[in-house]
Amino acid sequence: MRILVIEDDVDLADALVRRLRRIGHAVDWQQDGLAANGVLEYETFDLLVLDVGLPRLSGLELLRRLRARGDKTPVLMLTARADIEDRVHALDAGADDYLAKPFDFRELEARCRALLRRPLGQASGLLQFGALVIDNAARQVSFAGQRIELPNREYSLLEILVAAMGRVVSKDEIARRLFGFDDEAGPNAIEVYVGRLRRKLEGTPLRIETQRGAGYLASISADDAEPRP
Repeated sequence: MRILVIEDDVDLADALVRRLRRIGHAVDWQQDGLAANGVLEYETFDLLVLDVGLPRLSGLELLRRLRARGDKTPVLMLTARADIEDRVHALDAGADDYLAKPFDFRELEARCRALLRRPLGQASGLLQFGALVIDNAARQVSFAGQRIELPNREYSLLEILVAAMGRVVSKDEIARRLFGFDDEAGPNAIEVYVGRLRRKLEGTPLRIETQRGAGYLASISADDAEPRP
């Protein structure tokens, strides 16, 4: 999934970006609120990790502008102030969750996973289609008890396709959510990743069909059409 970190503390931002990339997300970073607001007017993300105290435009004002535009992107607010009034202001402005500094990165990762699940209607991070099990918390896939080894980017592609189950996902949408601003991706990168993922899922209930000129469609064979959370 694609995440935008908006944080003016360079050391903390670097740690956040490295940590989130290490678990497989495409992550971009903006250091001030005004620049981030400009990016968000034309780019889409799956999650924002937003600091309250930003230069040029505060995190709260950025969030208010985001929601005023009708943007429903999940937002995890970060702040060094932990009193109840600050939490109330953040939530009233449209934040989906709130984390006070300093924090444990394991808690941040868990909160990010929960927020990324919410738009998909998933109560837990575990999906099961017959003998195929997708564990979003561990970022692992298994079939009939045997683990299917997926590098981070292939797993992220699987997340994107499964989240849109039954809907065609264009190459452009996949590219926007799979790669960050600084990632180098050749013109055939999507086809390469889809081909690898398709081969590894052979024999499982999950199918990835190419819709010529439109994109890719993930589906489950009829006997296993309903996921079990």
